[in-house]
Amino acid sequence: MRQSHDAENESGAESHPKSHDAFARATSVIPGGVNSPARAFGAVGGTPLFIDSAKGAYIFDLDGDRYIDYIGSWGPMILGHAHPEVLKAVQAAAEKGTSFGAPTEGETKIAERIIAAVPSIEKVRFVNSGTEATMSAIRLARGYTKRDKIIKFAGNYHGHADSLLVAAGSSAATLAVPNSPGVTQGATQDTIILSYNDSVAVHNVLTQHGPEIAAFILEPIVGNMGCVVPGDDFLRVLREETLNAGALLIYDEVMTGFRVAFGGAQSLQGITPDLTTLGKIVGGGLPAAAYGGRADIMDHILPAGDVFQAGTLSGNPLATAAGNAILRELADPVVYERLEMLGEQLHEGLDRAAGKIPHTIARVGSMLTLFFNPEPVTSWAQAERCDTNQFAKYFHGMLDRGVYLPCSQYEAMFISNAHTVEDIEETISAAEEVFADWN
Repeated sequence: MRQSHDAENESGAESHPKSHDAFARATSVIPGGVNSPARAFGAVGGTPLFIDSAKGAYIFDLDGDRYIDYIGSWGPMILGHAHPEVLKAVQAAAEKGTSFGAPTEGETKIAERIIAAVPSIEKVRFVNSGTEATMSAIRLARGYTKRDKIIKFAGNYHGHADSLLVAAGSSAATLAVPNSPGVTQGATQDTIILSYNDSVAVHNVLTQHGPEIAAFILEPIVGNMGCVVPGDDFLRVLREETLNAGALLIYDEVMTGFRVAFGGAQSLQGITPDLTTLGKIVGGGLPAAAYGGRADIMDHILPAGDVFQAGTLSGNPLATAAGNAILRELADPVVYERLEMLGEQLHEGLDRAAGKIPHTIARVGSMLTLFFNPEPVTSWAQAERCDTNQFAKYFHGMLDRGVYLPCSQYEAMFISNAHTVEDIEETISAAEEVFADWN
């Protein structure tokens, strides 16, 4: 067991000296020392670990400490780190060249795999990140419908495109306001935010703005305010009312695609969106994402149509090789059966370990969040009532015991197929120790 968390340990200098030094060096050349805010420990305090290597269910920091990893590169590592089939595919592709700026058969092959797995997708276009995928899907929706307004839901994150990097105003359905310097009022003037799981708000906004709305975009299972599950009525109303209003429904499955099921969240929910965005798993851990949907909509993209979208490295041969390898492995339903079994084991164990501490747990398959909130979380208004100080204490207690969790109450944790029953039991035991110290 690592030393207990205290003020001295929080700095990272005592328990992780090499990470502490690496972070100090990084902050002199990289803003905040990290290349994505999610990697910083801003919500929990302390110095982020610098990772040296990873294998299977484990990551290893610069100081040589091993951790059971429940981040999995924020989702892509569903088979575990450095999976031999993925490594083999990437190495073989790299030997032929890393980028050509021209079509390859690997792009067609992974497109065929995605279309076969996700029935709502008839054609697909590859990009380099989830942000690019959602940004491009929204541009396509506007170009197809010839409408301007976009509806998103509070607590759902769709990347850092200007029109989506917004916060809600004071009313139930309000024009969004920028929540980052550099995002102009003009960029967000056509974005409206609603509360997640609020069917009445969906009906009302369509009644008021229906002919102006190009699309609704949502996470069909939220991972960016913790794991939040939509109600059946909410999804049914959303699909029925968008169809009636001529607005498109965009499922952001960057996180849930190939994670909660081979066909994504939509295959579990029985909902057919018009467009779907994918990322993370489809690149096998390399920078890759995609958006796809009905052929009549997708054919509006240049050069088939006139909606512009391009990318020098889109469909990169290394990324498509990794994506093809991981999707081939995931086609075996046994993978998802095992992930469900491990997810249930962890869910029940953490619930038991937390005991009488006010909490609730939300899980779908191998996505899970332990909320320090006694009420089930179904919207951002409820999520923000979580005790984030307790989460920070829990996070560091688990880290001290060799368990690497997402460094925010508002991120989902991910189980991989490389985790073992013993890894899950070790995690539960660590949680029992952490919570025992609280009593």
